[in-house]
This record gives sequence, C-alpha cells and structure tokens, in this order.
Amino acid sequence: MITNLTEKDLIAFEDMVAKSFNNAEIKAPVHLYSNNEKAILDVFQSVKEEDWIFCGWRSHYQCLLKGVPPQELFEQIKLGKSISLCFPEYNIFSSAIVGGVLPIATGLALSLKKKKQKGKVYCFLGDMTAETGIAHESIKYSINYDLPIRFIVEDNDLSVCTETRKTWNQDNLTLESINSDKLTFYKYKNKYPHAGAGKRVQF
Repeated sequence: MITNLTEKDLIAFEDMVAKSFNNAEIKAPVHLYSNNEKAILDVFQSVKEEDWIFCGWRSHYQCLLKGVPPQELFEQIKLGKSISLCFPEYNIFSSAIVGGVLPIATGLALSLKKKKQKGKVYCFLGDMTAETGIAHESIKYSINYDLPIRFIVEDNDLSVCTETRKTWNQDNLTLESINSDKLTFYKYKNKYPHAGAGKRVQF
C-alpha cells in the first residue's frame, strides 16, 4: 500500500471536511464517505504507485490513499473541487459526470496493454452507475479483451435518495452475476447525506 493511513485517519479527514462545510467555509458541494473505510483500505492493499485511480464525485479517500497530502487535498476541497478532484501527478482523476470516467479508464487500460507499460487501472463507481449502459459496455470490453483494470462497485444501495434495486425492480445488481477478477463489490451505509454534511441546505 502507498500510504500508512488508518481507518481513523480517513474518518478524521471526512469529519474535518464535514465540519468545514457545516460552518460555511466550503461554498461548493461535497460528497463524503463513511463506514467503508475497511473495504477501501482492502482494495488499496494492491494499489502501487504507478497505478491509476478513476472515481466519480466521491473520491476523498482514494486521493488520500493514493498519496495526495491531506492538507493539499483539503485546500482543493475548500476551493470547491470536492466532486471533481484531479491530481495528475498522483495518477488520480475524478469527475462529477455519472459514468464519465469509465470509458476513459477503459481506454487507458487498453493503452497500457498495447504499449506493454507497467501499471493497472482501478475504477470506482457507485451501484446506480453500475446499472448504466456505459458501465456495462466498459466492463464487458475490459473483461473480453483482458485489460489491466479493476472496477470497484461501492454499493450503498442508493442513487441520491432512491433505492437502486427498487428503482430497477430487481433483487441484485445486474453485474453481480458476472464472475470476474476485474469486478469487486462492497456494501456500506453512509452516515452522510448524498451531498453535504447534513446541517446546511445545498443547491
């Protein structure tokens, strides 16, 4: 693993961001994690410095675990970039566009394979994003062409405030039926709302 951060370190960072947001020190939207610390630390056990990380709009933990200094990350969040954090020097990119990073991550994995370069791509997505067409196409292509990529589906059973499985009238995520080392699932229940930290109205 790249850093020696612990579950407590991750929690303390998000609590700091939440406090800053609730004190109106952060003017832009924030998306916070909680109760997934062990699961994401397990994923990062295999991440190396040369590897690439792609995320949706919730990416504070990934940035920290990829080696971005906490103070540098916090400064970017205070500047309003919580949901679009990008640190090219650490090989980490995120986007607030649902599913936006998936084809980019797939394309990078294809490039790494064709050029026989070192490194692997880790692409994080939520359970509702996992039900979109772009997710299915990117993951199918990556599996069929054996690309150096791993998709991590972070399942909190919600798309904003709607239950994902209820939305689609199904008991399981569609991708859960696929048996592949390129797919990892973990479930968690976030103590924070979809956006913000619970004490300020966010538009």
